[in-house]
Amino acid sequence: MAPSSAKDDPRRAGAQVRTYLASLPADARRSLKRLREAIRAAAPGAVDAFSHGIPAFRLDGRRLVWYAAWKQHVSLYPITATMRRAYATELKNYETSKGTIRFPLEKAPPAAFVKRLVKTRVAEVRTKSKYRLKR
Repeated sequence: MAPSSAKDDPRRAGAQVRTYLASLPADARRSLKRLREAIRAAAPGAVDAFSHGIPAFRLDGRRLVWYAAWKQHVSLYPITATMRRAYATELKNYETSKGTIRFPLEKAPPAAFVKRLVKTRVAEVRTKSKYRLKR
């Protein structure tokens, strides 16, 4: 089945992600690639997406997570209420805002923690998908 729009085309999104990564300074690119690898490991069926000017992943046709590099950190979005409750202790070690966690550039994002966050998000997305099908 063909993507419903150009924005849903994983090949086009993959090219946009590569362009985004190539535009970053080396330290930010390195840190963001580590974050990206941890996301992929936790959600192997996810496909590239590009939305709101930053890289993302889609899973089962739904938006899963976004990730981006900034001057001082890399970020992972969204950090949902479920994730906040489940990982409250670990999240205290990082700067957060309502929907994001920020990992400082000088310290690699901890792959194990990122994987747990993403797996929780995968469960949320799949639960919401099942709910929508039953309605």
